[in-house]
Amino acid sequence: MKIKEKGHTLIVKYNEESIGDFIQKIQNQYNDTFQKHNLVIDLLEQKTTLAKDEIALFESLVEKHKTKANKSLVLVAAGLDYNQFDENLIVVPTLQEAFDLIEMDEIERDLGF
Repeated sequence: MKIKEKGHTLIVKYNEESIGDFIQKIQNQYNDTFQKHNLVIDLLEQKTTLAKDEIALFESLVEKHKTKANKSLVLVAAGLDYNQFDENLIVVPTLQEAFDLIEMDEIERDLGF
């Protein structure tokens, strides 16, 4: 896992052997590292396209981050049908789209929506 800070957002790059191990590392470091930041989970360097059920493993982390920390978490992955995920799990094809969505979420939070 590689972490890069860009403004008020952390970009977390996936480079683990399994999605489960990756998510577990994020959860283990959540309170110390991730809780106070918006998160972009970059899955673009994945050698194979992730299946819908692998992406769905992030749902509990997304829910925790939205409700407990009141922050955004966006997944960036290629080669998926982005409309197949429910509204809580936001998956986009590019990093720029992830940053745009986080910026819109920040504006909504500032306005009290």
